[in-house]
Amino acid sequence: MASFDVARAELALATLYLNKAEARDKICRAIQYGSKFLSNGEPGTAQNVDKSTSLARKVFRLFKFINDLHALISPTPEGTPLPLVLLGKSKNALLSTFLFLDQFVWLHRTGIYKNKERAEIIGRVSLFCWMGASVCTTLVELGEIGRLSASTKKLAKELKGSDKYQNEQYRAKLRKSNERTLALIKAGMDIVVAVGLLQLAPKKVTPRVTGAFGFVSSLISCYQLLPSPPKAKTS
Repeated sequence: MASFDVARAELALATLYLNKAEARDKICRAIQYGSKFLSNGEPGTAQNVDKSTSLARKVFRLFKFINDLHALISPTPEGTPLPLVLLGKSKNALLSTFLFLDQFVWLHRTGIYKNKERAEIIGRVSLFCWMGASVCTTLVELGEIGRLSASTKKLAKELKGSDKYQNEQYRAKLRKSNERTLALIKAGMDIVVAVGLLQLAPKKVTPRVTGAFGFVSSLISCYQLLPSPPKAKTS
């Protein structure tokens, strides 16, 4: 019965995870960039999977620009330095613009929007917005990691003489620092992916490189969306 309860709990977590539209989007993103890596820009089954999955993902992102628009006009946490506030708001504005313009790309690919030349321009502008948002995210995470590092060192000095790893506040700061570091790595990879999609450095950032970075970035996103396991009851 114990093993059955464990299996049921794990299935419940999987259901909770897959019920998130964001999680399904990131799983599809991993498939998309994995296919791009395999195809290396050459026609075939892998490229067909890449294109079809890319189109399917755009449906998940319909009206998603509202999320970042809401974050743009929401107040920031008290005590955040002005440069980080401005970078964070710039990220929200750029990401919201990217998601809004991406809807016109979807309309063109489905045949609803007929102007091909304008749709291609909109598509490039949207990708530049996404690359800009990734750059802003990278700078924000660097700044936040620096702030966390300073506060962690300060706390470590206050806890001198005791086991700092037994302190819940110290452990929370370490967890937050690890999360920020992972987000920084992901943002850096997304910049490379954007460069590849825009073909800004076609000789260095080939479709295979773009696919590899996009695939790893997608796996990081999938990991970040994992729900926390329920805490075990103590007698």
